[in-house]
Amino acid sequence: MTMPLDDLNDVADEALLVLFANGDRAAARTLTLRLSPRVLAHAYRLLGNRTEAEDVAQEALLRLWRVAPDWRQGEAKVTTWLYRVVANLCTDRLRRGWRTRPLEAAGDPQDSRSSAAEDMQERARADALQVALRELPERQRQAVVLRHIEELGNPEIAGIMGISVEAVESLTARGKRALGDVLRGRKDELGYSE
Repeated sequence: MTMPLDDLNDVADEALLVLFANGDRAAARTLTLRLSPRVLAHAYRLLGNRTEAEDVAQEALLRLWRVAPDWRQGEAKVTTWLYRVVANLCTDRLRRGWRTRPLEAAGDPQDSRSSAAEDMQERARADALQVALRELPERQRQAVVLRHIEELGNPEIAGIMGISVEAVESLTARGKRALGDVLRGRKDELGYSE
């Protein structure tokens, strides 16, 4: 039996996955619409390349659908599992020698701001952050992205990365310091005042 999409908006991710495993296509659509933007954004932040991030996001969601019949509700959050899969897929791509293209090759992102100056400033800041993130060691980058961009809690990050909460705290602290060092000389250029 398939439930109407509107009825599924308040259903937890784990329950939607179980519904999908039992043949509910609306549950799969709801879960895909809910998780795809987060998965894609996370992959993009780790890789810095939209095309590669789209491939990773698609592969991660396919893996989620494959494990749905065996999902043991209550053992892990779907998002925690999915973030870990995305991180592993990104790590695999980076280790195979794939590297991000220069930012210039990515083109200009679409933005609905009315002020061209604000748009340029925001783009410069986002580009600078992406470049600075690539300077971080892989584990620091992953911890910083999950904590400060995805805004996950340290215990959830620990579960995603398979490390202790203390290790997460250490990685994020070192990552933030390293980002500060990389970006410090660009404050004026990026429009940040003391």
